Amino acid sequence: MLSKYLTVRRAAPLLVAGVIALGAGPLSTVGHAAGSGDGRTDFNGDGYADLVVGAPAGTIGGQGHAGYVVVMYGGPDGPSATRYSVISRATGGIPGDPVKDERFGAQVSKGDLDGDGYADLVVSGTGKGSVIVWGGSAGLSGGTAVPGYGSASQTGDFNGDGQRDLALFQTSVAPGDDPMGTTAAIWYGPVSRTGTPASSTTLDNQDLGYFDVWDAVPGDVDHDGRTDLALSVYCGEGTYCTRLYLGAPSGLTSTPSGTAPEGWQAMALGDVNGDGYADMVTGNAMDNQITVAYGSASGLTDPTTWQTFTQDTPGVPGADEPEDGFGTSVSVGDVTGDGYADVVVGSPGEALGTTQGAGDVTLLHGGPSGLTGDGAQVITQNTTGVPGTAEAGDGFGSRVRLLDTDADGHADLAAAATGENSGTGAVWALHGQPTGIVPDGALVVGPVTLGTPDTAASFGSTLR
Repeated sequence: MLSKYLTVRRAAPLLVAGVIALGAGPLSTVGHAAGSGDGRTDFNGDGYADLVVGAPAGTIGGQGHAGYVVVMYGGPDGPSATRYSVISRATGGIPGDPVKDERFGAQVSKGDLDGDGYADLVVSGTGKGSVIVWGGSAGLSGGTAVPGYGSASQTGDFNGDGQRDLALFQTSVAPGDDPMGTTAAIWYGPVSRTGTPASSTTLDNQDLGYFDVWDAVPGDVDHDGRTDLALSVYCGEGTYCTRLYLGAPSGLTSTPSGTAPEGWQAMALGDVNGDGYADMVTGNAMDNQITVAYGSASGLTDPTTWQTFTQDTPGVPGADEPEDGFGTSVSVGDVTGDGYADVVVGSPGEALGTTQGAGDVTLLHGGPSGLTGDGAQVITQNTTGVPGTAEAGDGFGSRVRLLDTDADGHADLAAAATGENSGTGAVWALHGQPTGIVPDGALVVGPVTLGTPDTAASFGSTLR
């Protein structure tokens, strides 16, 4: 419960450059010189990864569920609650107007598309076209419409030519059990600010025509220097599946069905055993489990080598209960800095005592033998030092993200509780350290803190 969103931070001065008001002024924060930023995650080039938070149910311009995103710029204390950009269809420089039920920000991706050294942001919704928002030394500014592809996107160097490419997807919300089908395209980089790629091609539209693509995550599963792409797709009859495409000189190539473990809208790629190959982690909230499929030179290993984790796995705190939703969200990153990626798992349905649906987040450690339950850690709103108090229906862990926002070599945790305050939503940022996730200097933000639309906004429904 956070009727007022309190901020607890490490004692350090903040260089507050300015805040972008929703729907007013240019999209920028001022005062950052170009630095050694990561062109995959750093929009302003100051060397710190930036956190993107989506509020797709936010009301904009009187239009319900029009949606918006907030970009919280990273810094020595992690994501900032005073240096941020708010982006919606009503913001200056962003093409289009707020549209009811567009859910702008339901899916986002980021990466340096125009080759200037700054990450760019691609914002999608429910199929009404995406927008590329361009990074620069002052932060994000200006937008370019991407017509025809409004459901999902992801960036990566799929053909290994050194330029970042953009995968684009268009589907519709299925009114029943049957998928509507997806069309997809690859824009090969660089992509100009007029929205023109160096070249483009379609992506497996014959096969994808039978599925609805809802999300995509990048990684190098076969360690060949090209980005591979995992897709979360709706397969019909209420089930979600996973599809894996491997990067190649000619672009993305499909792998056979069954090559990747099935998920339930939750998946991530990262190297949990330190062998140089990205591993796939999928979450299946219906069965309260996650699955780890290991990467190799030929792609993912045989299913007999995959691992499954539940709350009954030795070392994992808690107990496997039907409504926990263990695996609703997953993310991969090296929290402890030991060279092995760790995994965080959201269980938004977890009961804390008699408090139903309060939710929690579990940290599982990677190591030379892969993922393990040994030394697992659980974080809730009732963990000492974590701001707030767990309440029924908060859904803490409904979304999770590991990202090194303070550039100290340890991935930090962002965890959302989209049910907080009757669906307003909130996001917690906690630091990674050699011992795991620590509450020191924890930050919690929501629409009230940031001055953005709050009523049932589902703030935190998207974390990137």
